[in-house]
Parts: sequence; C-alpha cells; structure tokens
Amino acid sequence: MKGIQAVAGSEEYQARIDEIEDNIRDYQENPRLVQSPEELEELEQAIRELTEELAALVTGRQIQHSLDSEQMQEAQSKLVTDWPHRLKNHESEEVWVRTASGYEIWVKARYFRRTGSRSGKRRWRGFYLGLLLLGINERCSSGFAAEVSLLAAMLGSLAEARDVLAERGMRIDIKVLRRITYRFSQRARLTQRLKGLGFDENVAGRRVVASMDGGRIRLREKKRGRKTAKGRSPYKGAWREPKLFIIYVVDAEGKLERSFMPVMDANIRGPDALFKLLRSYLGQLGITEADQVLFVADGARWIWNRISTLVHGLGLKPEQVYELIDFYHAVEHLGKVAGLRKSWTARQRKCWVRKHRGLLRQGQVEKVIEAVKEVCRGRYSKGIRTERNYFVRNISRMAYARVRALKLPIGSGSVESAIRRVVNLRLKGPCIFWCKENAEAILLLRCYWKAGRWNQLKNQANSLVPEAYA
Repeated sequence: MKGIQAVAGSEEYQARIDEIEDNIRDYQENPRLVQSPEELEELEQAIRELTEELAALVTGRQIQHSLDSEQMQEAQSKLVTDWPHRLKNHESEEVWVRTASGYEIWVKARYFRRTGSRSGKRRWRGFYLGLLLLGINERCSSGFAAEVSLLAAMLGSLAEARDVLAERGMRIDIKVLRRITYRFSQRARLTQRLKGLGFDENVAGRRVVASMDGGRIRLREKKRGRKTAKGRSPYKGAWREPKLFIIYVVDAEGKLERSFMPVMDANIRGPDALFKLLRSYLGQLGITEADQVLFVADGARWIWNRISTLVHGLGLKPEQVYELIDFYHAVEHLGKVAGLRKSWTARQRKCWVRKHRGLLRQGQVEKVIEAVKEVCRGRYSKGIRTERNYFVRNISRMAYARVRALKLPIGSGSVESAIRRVVNLRLKGPCIFWCKENAEAILLLRCYWKAGRWNQLKNQANSLVPEAYA
C-alpha cells in the first residue's frame, strides 16, 4: 500500500503537496507528445498517480484540521460522557489512515482507552474517538472501506477483489481485505439492531409482494478429533440452507414499481430468525397502511407455518392479505402426479398436465384436487401421499384466478432469481466452505447491493453506535 510518512500539517507534508502541484502544473503548461497507445497509457498512469496522491494529501490535511477543531474536541468530550464505559484520555498519537485513493496518510488523534484493570496480558481495546466520529474504522476512510466491501460482494471471491484493487494501484493483503469487509458488514448489522433500518420511504397505499425461499451452501463445522500436522482443527462441510426474502411493490398493472427499490435480506440462523427479520422490515415500511399485501412462495412448510403468526404480529387485516403458492411450483407438482401413472404414455401425461394447469389457472382448484385424488387412488407409497397432500393442504392458497383479477403476480420468480444471484453466484461452488458469521456478512452486503440499496447500507456501517464498541 502506498504511504506518505510525514504527519498531516507538517512542513514535509506541505512540501510534498507543493511538489505534486508543480508536477501537475508542468503537465498542464508543457503538453507531452504521445504517438502510441502504450505511451498514452503511461501518461495517464503517471498523471493519475499524481492526482490520487494529491487527493490523499489534501484529504489528510482536512482530516487533521477537523481533528484539531474545537467542535471535534467538544464532540469527543460528549462521546466520552455517553460511552457505555468510562474512558481515559491518553493524549494524541500518530496514526495512519487509508484514504479512498488507497494512500496511507498520517494524522495525530487523541487515543482513549477503557479504565480499569484486566486479568492476563490482554488489555481493554482503545479507540481514536475523533476518527470514529469521522466514520474511520479499521484505519480506513468510509470511502475506502465501502469500496473494498462492495468489490468483495460484487465479485466471485475476496481474491478477485484484491486483484481488482491491485490493478488500480491499491495493493492490500487479503487478510486485511477480509477483516475490512466482514467488520463493515458487522457494523451495518449492529446499527440495524440498535438504531433501526432507517427507511425513509413507506408502502402506504401501495400493493406489496413478499416472497421467501432457501438456497444451499456449505459451512465449516468443527468436529471432534486431533488437530492436523499444521495445527488445524478438523471440520465437516455440512450443507445448510440460507434463507432469503424479498419485498417489492407492484403498480396497478402488476408490474414492478420502479420508484420503490426492492428490499432483500437473508441469514443462516433458521426460519424463526428470518421471519423475525422480515417482521422488522415490514413494520418499518409501514405495512399496515399498504393497500394489498401478497405473500407468495413455494409450498415449503417452514414458510406457511409462520405466515399467520407474522400477519397477526404485524396487525394486518384479513382483507389486506393474500397467500399464494407459486403457480409454477404447483404445475411442477402436477407433472409429478402425472408421473405416478406408469401406464400412461408421455403424450398422455403431457395432455393431463396441460388440461389441469388450465383449470388451476382458472381457479377451479376443486376439480384439480379431485383429479389428483383419482390419479393417486389405490396407490399408497410415501411419494404419492406427499403429492396428494400437497394440493389438499394448500387448496386455500391456489386462488390464482382471483389474484390474477387483482393484477398481482402468481409466481415467485423474483425470490428464485434472488437466490441465484445472491447465494448461488457468490457463496455456492465446488470446494467452497464458509464460516457461518462470514457467510452472513457476505449475504448482507450482496443483498443490499443487488437490491440497489448499497448507499443505505453504507450509511448504516458508518453510523457511530457506542454500544457496538463497548
């Protein structure tokens, strides 16, 4: 990582600023003659390095000026008073900070440490409160931390993010990149829990669709046994199901309303944790004031066994709420039912599915149920009972004609796409194993990026919540 050794505000620091300004002025007053793409690229690189270093130096001077101001001293004193534990001022120390351009600049900031003794060699963690007030965590400016975390969420791996940064001249160790990314996500999640989600918009008078589904990733779970020759604990790669939900708004024609960006979130802590999270999102969006609320998903019992509790907890009225099994999943189960008739030809099965798909779409669910029972009659295998009970159990959630008349979606393609884009393309793959906390960190980052709400998550990660540092 490129660095500037002098402390912001010193004579050496100002001399370097003057030197760079002279070099830039020389390029401006004496244009170079370039005659090939290679020469132009070298020229661009040289000018960019100068401007990026100048930006870092000027930023460092602004940071130092802010840290030395009376307003900052007063804000730090107030923060010390409001801190959950008593803090002791250890006076100013020199500390380096990474700026958005990737340079490390040195500033002087007051260091505070929790008072009291602690057993053992480890001491209480201290803080540069002035830097925290400026959104500087892990010795990174908010812009640099956000860019690193965004690349880690966008690209296929942390190694790819490191390589992209290196191409931009920002060489950073992958362990540092990992720490910045995971802690960025952790700060955002803590802010959500302690201060709320911070939504400025609401869904009053709108038509809201909420859908949930699960994916598959492999987690590193420790198992008993001796450590390896390298001192590593043995683990098993267990398949686990990250669960995700998406909330979006449709217009009067049933099309996605572009004025409201979708909301997505996910976790690996089970269905109860996901529905608790979903309830907090819907509550802060003002779901009780929505015109219509549609819950659409596949037939997974972990979803539908909790919908009624969610609706009751949110205070939604029965006339506001519609529950629907994804139409295309229902048709898939029709195909499985037709497959039970071994005596039928492929054409007969296809005709039977086409006919009852039409009946299902028209709202004649009872006729479809009777036809399913007829096909299953006299067959007693577990698979047959499963398919028959699927339709019987979800008969009230197959009112496709009614929902289509309201111009609401009858499929859950949005959440299916979200699972693929958020989970499968980033966290699932051959020989990829995740620690649970790290997987949840990437899930949060990727959900907000894919939903177009990255700036909202960035603001949450940069919010100073003293309880998170206590």
